[in-house]
Amino acid sequence: MARWDSCDSSSAFEHAQWMQIQLNDQQEEFNKLPTKTGPRPLSHSISQLSADCFSSVGSVSSEDESPPQQKPQKTSKGLTDFCIKNIKQAAFGRKEIDIAQQGMPALMILRKRAGGEKPLAGAKVVGCTHITAQTAVLIETLAALGAQCRWAACNIFSTQNAVAAALAEGGISVFAWKGESEEDFLWCIDRCVAADSWEPNLILDDGGDLTQWIYKKYPSLFKKLKGIVEESVTGIYRLYQLSKAGKLCVPAMNVNDSVTKQKFDNIYCCKESILDGLKRTTDVMFGGKQVVVCGYGEVGKGCCAALKGLGAVIYVTEVDPICALQACMDGIRVITLSEVIRHADMVITCTGNKDVVTREHFDRMRSGCIVCNMGHSNTEIDLASLRTTELKWHRVRPQVDHIVWPDGKRVVLLAEGRLLNLSCSTVPSFVLSVTAATQALALIELYNAPAGRYKQDVYLLPKKMDEYVASLHLPMFDAHVTELTDEQAQYLGISKHGPFKPNYYRY
Repeated sequence: MARWDSCDSSSAFEHAQWMQIQLNDQQEEFNKLPTKTGPRPLSHSISQLSADCFSSVGSVSSEDESPPQQKPQKTSKGLTDFCIKNIKQAAFGRKEIDIAQQGMPALMILRKRAGGEKPLAGAKVVGCTHITAQTAVLIETLAALGAQCRWAACNIFSTQNAVAAALAEGGISVFAWKGESEEDFLWCIDRCVAADSWEPNLILDDGGDLTQWIYKKYPSLFKKLKGIVEESVTGIYRLYQLSKAGKLCVPAMNVNDSVTKQKFDNIYCCKESILDGLKRTTDVMFGGKQVVVCGYGEVGKGCCAALKGLGAVIYVTEVDPICALQACMDGIRVITLSEVIRHADMVITCTGNKDVVTREHFDRMRSGCIVCNMGHSNTEIDLASLRTTELKWHRVRPQVDHIVWPDGKRVVLLAEGRLLNLSCSTVPSFVLSVTAATQALALIELYNAPAGRYKQDVYLLPKKMDEYVASLHLPMFDAHVTELTDEQAQYLGISKHGPFKPNYYRY
């Protein structure tokens, strides 16, 4: 695995005039961010987007249910190169994006600092991520920095239709809507890639589906790419597979394993959104419930902390003895799923693996057990084994299925085993700002790097960039970082401006 040398002062992002770590300037810039006057905007918790994620039992949508592919649509400026649910929702989607911007300071600072230089001028970015108000801020930031963008969704349930409409109205070619079929999902990805007289030179992926599609269906186009930026465990695993097989012919940036992604997005985002997703879909009370969390990585740690704080009894399953020992030291019982499955009220998967919960486990669950996934892919739950004639599926709420056994036992499955928080709720803008800023800077680096700097391999981000992204968010807390003296820096053998930790440091 290649490493991006954080000590190399020739990195493209370090040479840019706007890429200077000065916290006082950031505080001043943040204070100058535009604020809206008038009534306080509604929060996401009571917005229409929340209603999209959860609606009352028996409610009927007033939205046209005909397939979006069969509905010719046009923006006010005449753009037709998009496919979404309803372009008429654009005005509301714009309000949601405006709200998200207020909690994403790093991207707004990047727009101000780098907007004049246009470091992505000429870049053609094809993306496949969740399409939410927060990712819309990222997409529009890339456009503000000079990039042309085409976008599809990485999850069939996570698209916020109003936001997709706002992006299309703003000139972004978007192909996504909430509730896509598997066929729709692949059709949308292909429409993003196979555009007339438009070829992407950068990929921003979440899960690897877009990368795999281009690699298999458009191999000549794949070889022309300047780089790939990937943010999920699943997608990184696929990239490493290509690299080991000698089939990765372009450089790729591993955002998933950056410090800012692991220690902020994976922990804090999941810590807050796991409760939101479960409450909206099931109205469950957590106190006293026996909850099994499969996996004690950063996502698992966040989930356990949130559930434990509300009085749930937590069990953890783990294959890694280091993570298992961490769970033990945190006061959590480590056990196998087979040992505890009969007593579990909830099972939450967050391993990034496949077949973590199998039909054998389902058959032994108690009636009413809730099963959901906090990993990127739905492969963690063996859904194929549940689609049999003896089991009956009943959709009782959006993204809530009751699977009924012949003896009347019911298991509650959420979002068909897909990512719970983005399928069934919304997520905090601030913590996603950290990951989004890292993605934007990785794209800038790959696009502006001279030929030969990056080989055909997967690269980790440098500490310098992680520290820069973190510094952009400190003004939100009015935080004042201590500056090393020259003598202190010399004593530690580091630059007083960072990086402050070696690459092997574990935060």
